[in-house]
Amino acid sequence: MLINYEKIEANERKKLMAGSIIPRSIAWIVTKDLNDIINIAPFSYFTGLSSNPPTLIVSIGHKSDGTPKDTLKNIRETKKCTICLPKEENLKKMHWTSKELDNCIDEAKEFDIKLQEIEKDFPPIIKGVPLSFFCNLYQEIDLKESNTIPLILEIKKEYINDNNIDEKSRITFKPIARVGGNYTFLSKYIDIPKIP
Repeated sequence: MLINYEKIEANERKKLMAGSIIPRSIAWIVTKDLNDIINIAPFSYFTGLSSNPPTLIVSIGHKSDGTPKDTLKNIRETKKCTICLPKEENLKKMHWTSKELDNCIDEAKEFDIKLQEIEKDFPPIIKGVPLSFFCNLYQEIDLKESNTIPLILEIKKEYINDNNIDEKSRITFKPIARVGGNYTFLSKYIDIPKIP
């Protein structure tokens, strides 16, 4: 089967891409608005982009009424966010934070998510996550007709939980990823084979 992306609707392209580009790790993004209300939301169109400058890219859509999601609005206003990588134990609360709420509702309080201040110039991290990136907005990309806004975020600092560093100084944890419309756990590590 050969599918011409120019001849199918955007929602069909999204389904195909979400089922084909797998697994997609999840950025559990913490932002603050100008009134210090905490917003927490997961995004699976997310990946590393470059190490020089150290950047990530995440795509953020809009609410059902067409207005920018709170994460996008907050990053545009403050130019800052904290990206946490959730682990298996975070799955339920992480998924709950995907619910569309009014922007005056603090997700941390709504879903009893404990936060931890690490860097005073950035939003807090979600307590107990394996690692977090403290990021500044580097660039917003205009995809013209798209309802999704890709943001390039520059990593300023990274926090790694000491419990997630092994004896060889490697970062180890059991991350959550997205496969199509479902979640998956990526808990098996495989050593890199030697090249002949």
